[in-house]
Amino acid sequence: MAGASATAALATSGARTAGAVTPGRRARTRVVLLGTAGGPTMFDPGRAGVSTAVIHEDRVYLVDLGMGSCLRLGQAGLAPSGQGNLLSNVRGIFFTHLHSDHVVDWPSLYATAAFNSFGRTHGPIRVFGPGGRAELPRVFPPGAPEPPVVNPGDPAPGTSAMTSYLRQAFAADLNDRERDSATPDPSSLFDLRDIDLTGVWAVDAAGKPPRLSAPLPVWEDGDVRVSATLVDHHPTAPAFAYRFDTPDGSVTVSGDTTVTPNLIDLAQGTDYLVHEVIDRRYVERLVAQLPPDRANALREHLLASHTTIEQVGRDVAEAAGARNLVLTHLVPANNDVSRWRLARKGYSGRLIVGADLMSLPVRA
Repeated sequence: MAGASATAALATSGARTAGAVTPGRRARTRVVLLGTAGGPTMFDPGRAGVSTAVIHEDRVYLVDLGMGSCLRLGQAGLAPSGQGNLLSNVRGIFFTHLHSDHVVDWPSLYATAAFNSFGRTHGPIRVFGPGGRAELPRVFPPGAPEPPVVNPGDPAPGTSAMTSYLRQAFAADLNDRERDSATPDPSSLFDLRDIDLTGVWAVDAAGKPPRLSAPLPVWEDGDVRVSATLVDHHPTAPAFAYRFDTPDGSVTVSGDTTVTPNLIDLAQGTDYLVHEVIDRRYVERLVAQLPPDRANALREHLLASHTTIEQVGRDVAEAAGARNLVLTHLVPANNDVSRWRLARKGYSGRLIVGADLMSLPVRA
């Protein structure tokens, strides 16, 4: 079924025919879309939550872990054969931001990592993501009453702190298995690193990032170089996009963002720009069902901090000179593919409407 949906998406996007899916699996460097649905609402059981894998040789780098992405990782065939090897080739995990639809499979992967790393010969998996923020987001609309703060002692934990809470939440399981089965503590299997923004940006309540003069270096893993930039998903912040440069070409993954000059800079000349997209028509249809106080707040968030069909090709991919624009984080996930094809307008490159388990080759 996933293969059929990938075929349909390629064919209807004006890309090469479905044959383009199979060679991608054999290419030394490739992009595999593990999940292409955006948002926490379940629209289409054929699309898992957003997650993208970048593969170079036998090294796997994951960007975000939306709902169902761990299962998709197994289905994608990116691990060596044999039981318990799901994470054997995973070198790094990169979180764009900490909204639930981008991290909800992290607890599953974290808690079960010891049982899915049997064939692993490398060191711990590097995990990169946003750090904590000192100031909570502003309340919208202005003057609205402030809601009660969740976990007031630490209301905006970053990637490392979030994971420490997971370790506490799974304490019964972890203690049982460590004491009874000599199972490794998951903290020994992951190397967690909050991306340091010291001297770059002190995140404020508005959450609108500054313009950067250069990308942020994140990690060099042999001949794979990973860099990041700040994107505008206000008031959620910090939020990142990531670029992977390999000997065969480059892949840039947007995360959630509106049109952002930083991202356009990061993605200059990239081979694949894997970018979120939202349908404005869907937004208007959705908010029409809500009372005005909720409708206005939701419309503001969806249209001011995401990228619409009309914007993504013309204002982002074309400006970046991206050779291929791959649409993911589709909102709504059950849209007819003809709606997403409208993103071609104003874009001179190749448009690909993403589908789960689609594999795309990156070739020098």
